[in-house]
Amino acid sequence: MGRGTGGRTPRPRASALPYLLVTPAVLALCLALGYPLVRQLVLSFQEFGLAQQFGRPPEWVGLANYRELLTDGYLWRVTARTVVFCLVNAVVTMLISVGLALVMRAMSTPVRLLTQTGLLLAWAMPVVASLTVWQWLFDTQYGVVNHVLTALGGDFEGHGWLLHPLSFFFVATVVVVWMSVPFVAFTVYAALTQLSEELVEAAEIDGASPAQRLRHVVLPSIRPVLLVVGLLQIIWDLRVFTQIFILQEAGGSASATNLLGTYIYRLGIGGGDFGTSAAVAVFMLALTVVLTAPYVRAMLRQERSAA
Repeated sequence: MGRGTGGRTPRPRASALPYLLVTPAVLALCLALGYPLVRQLVLSFQEFGLAQQFGRPPEWVGLANYRELLTDGYLWRVTARTVVFCLVNAVVTMLISVGLALVMRAMSTPVRLLTQTGLLLAWAMPVVASLTVWQWLFDTQYGVVNHVLTALGGDFEGHGWLLHPLSFFFVATVVVVWMSVPFVAFTVYAALTQLSEELVEAAEIDGASPAQRLRHVVLPSIRPVLLVVGLLQIIWDLRVFTQIFILQEAGGSASATNLLGTYIYRLGIGGGDFGTSAAVAVFMLALTVVLTAPYVRAMLRQERSAA
């Protein structure tokens, strides 16, 4: 025991090296994300249209863009449409992915490798290329889906899937879920590989049914992973743009099928009203924070309980 310590072990001296190593990455992140965010926020308080692109100074309008938006009924219809589309896609993606991960856990090795290869190919396919295939499948005259449904006795001869909002979003949901499932399924399957087999066998010996083992043993064990992928899925589905935009260009009505992402694009790039477009983008950011806050709180509670 050293003199002058009173029996207490001296605390190790904090090193500044980790902070110095992290500083360049933090600065780059702040520059890459911070500047566009600040620029967008400033732009939302300005009138910035086509004239400003040709050199006219932007006019400061304060909260006028926000007042105009918040009193516009179309924005609220687009917002409601976006939230419903986001939640439906996130729930369907999570259910299919968790089910697929559980099935892969029970597959033989050759079948599992074949399934994982198919998932990787679906995940690796470029968005535009995959959307070209999906447009052909749901094509009005030559689509495979109409042909199969008509052969099964349905009246789908010449049916336009993209012409009606409900069928448009059905097709969009199929495409978005198909593109989202591989990442979530692989992530959940990786979590399942770390699950203790002894714990599951003990529950089975105690008389727990498969549904009870899933509910009380398997899902609680991978809950942190489910929270993370669920959070990411909500963010991705809320920000979906490419799939909706391409399907709109293929025949969908933009005004009846706009989500916030395409609405921002059509206000800014399409209409030249960049100030209002920036205000909608800020509104979308706030909406993202509201929708993801419960997941963040649940993740923090999970970390505190595990500590």
